[in-house]
Amino acid sequence: MIKKLLPKNNNYSVLAVSLVCALLCTACSKEQTPAPAPPQPIKAAVVQPKPVQKQVSSALRLPLPSGNQFDFSNKKDPFKPFVVVKTVPKGSPESLKKAQRNALPIHSYDVSQFKLIGIITGGRENQAMVTDPAGKGYVLKVGMLIGKNDGRITSISPSGVDVLEQFRGDNGRVRKENIKLTLPRKQ
Repeated sequence: MIKKLLPKNNNYSVLAVSLVCALLCTACSKEQTPAPAPPQPIKAAVVQPKPVQKQVSSALRLPLPSGNQFDFSNKKDPFKPFVVVKTVPKGSPESLKKAQRNALPIHSYDVSQFKLIGIITGGRENQAMVTDPAGKGYVLKVGMLIGKNDGRITSISPSGVDVLEQFRGDNGRVRKENIKLTLPRKQ
């Protein structure tokens, strides 16, 4: 089969193969590159700094637009936090705790103003959902505080939520009041 591929005259094929080998051998040889010249010493020349031209702002040349101006003075700042925490001077820890609790909106209404809209049962503990007069909803658990007078949620049952408020009365005695929030009747 190889004899069919090669021409009849074997001398030409040997000559062609040797020519290809000679070309490959000369192409692979490395050429000697001349060594780099040693660096020339640099003459010290005194260079005067160029004077800096005063930059002229193009904004100063623009005419001030008249009319059609947006007024953002009465807009809310989008980078300010929603809840502003007021700093309380160093004093009793009781006043500090009360100031921190009153920062939440759930502590700014009286307990009787909340409306019970649902009770969630079946989990580890019952939970209740209430809405404040502004319409914002809260999920309550046993032990949470609610209302202006720091009412503590004592129990959540399928019939309603029991809240215990403790506060000092006019005569200085601690007064306890139980408040029951019930679900509205279906009509």
